[in-house]
Amino acid sequence: MFDESYDFTVKERFLRYVKYDTQSNEESETFPSDPKQLELSKDLVKELKEIGLEDAYMNEYGYVFATLPSNTDKEVPVVAFIAHVDTAPAVTGKNVNPQIFENYQGGDIVLPNGKVIEEAKNPELKDMIGFEIITTDGTTLLGADDKAGVAEIIDAMNYLIKHPEVKHGTIRVCFTPDEEVGRGTEKLDIKELGAKYAYTIDGGTRGEIETETFSADAVDIKFFGKNVHPGYAKGKLVNAIKVAARFIEMLPKDKLSPETTEGREGYVHPISISGNEEETQVKFIIRDFVDEKLTEYEDYLEELVKKAVAEFPGSNYEFKRIEQYRNMKHIVDQHPEVEQYAIEALERLGIKPIQSAIRGGTDGSKLSYMGVPTPNLFAGGHNFHSVLEYVAREDMEAAVKTIVTLAQIWEEKS
Repeated sequence: MFDESYDFTVKERFLRYVKYDTQSNEESETFPSDPKQLELSKDLVKELKEIGLEDAYMNEYGYVFATLPSNTDKEVPVVAFIAHVDTAPAVTGKNVNPQIFENYQGGDIVLPNGKVIEEAKNPELKDMIGFEIITTDGTTLLGADDKAGVAEIIDAMNYLIKHPEVKHGTIRVCFTPDEEVGRGTEKLDIKELGAKYAYTIDGGTRGEIETETFSADAVDIKFFGKNVHPGYAKGKLVNAIKVAARFIEMLPKDKLSPETTEGREGYVHPISISGNEEETQVKFIIRDFVDEKLTEYEDYLEELVKKAVAEFPGSNYEFKRIEQYRNMKHIVDQHPEVEQYAIEALERLGIKPIQSAIRGGTDGSKLSYMGVPTPNLFAGGHNFHSVLEYVAREDMEAAVKTIVTLAQIWEEKS
């Protein structure tokens, strides 16, 4: 049973963490992609040591590790709890000014700059009557993705240290950089992680357990033209920008895109275009739950590329496919106890388990294929990557309870 008299620290920690600008950079080739992420990570090491995790440290790549030693005589598998410190590149995370709406009683939430979190478009709000909801001021994202997860893990470790009567095996804590740009595990050493199983605390709605993700590829297309001084270009100039534009125009408008798909439907999604008359680059991300569909979508894209190039004699192209991650379900299903114990933890706490598939990926996608089955658990946030992002204090506290209870169940079942 969870000690309901416990004085949670998760809200205070979270409000402190969101003040750090940890936005990652998808155009960078360094690791981490922006060193400003390290400022929060350095301070997290201090906090972990302050609560009693004496071995806490940050390695050369910006990963934070710490260990809560086992307090049982049983042989319990080492379990890791993981969250990422970076925030998404799409919306600024600088000068975050969190707003607190106490005792929410329903209806729309109007932010200071006039933007509105509409109740009709956020059905989860109906389950938050009486809750304390934390939002942005409407000018930045909040950072609940995934600073809520970071705060929840640290508070859960704090609880276990203060409640030695709760038996658990060895627990590893890991905070990663660059998850939002798909590089969260790029420099992660599995031996250094030192866990047999793991959970990312990076999901949304209270009660979510996600054991299935998209499989993902990137596609990098370069169109090549022939640049000539425009004053003397007749019959000579081949404009790569126009070739790329023709290709973009050929993309379907009623299917195969994020704005027209849902559920288990995949998509192709152009994310950037840049260049000039000589060379223009278009970048895509390709997503589906079925690996084979990725190849199907990519072949389709290349056919459109060929058609566009054919309309501009003298142009050419380069088509590059890049594997990003694969559906974790293929691995997690081989270790059913990882999901079953999470479900049991929620049920003990009176939280309805929501087993869902992520229309995206987590660090757990790659970790699972690296040999550490890693489902994703809720952190409580909503409207990630948006100025309309929000999280309820009560949901963050529920995540803390879930981590604690899950650690206890792993010990009991061993």
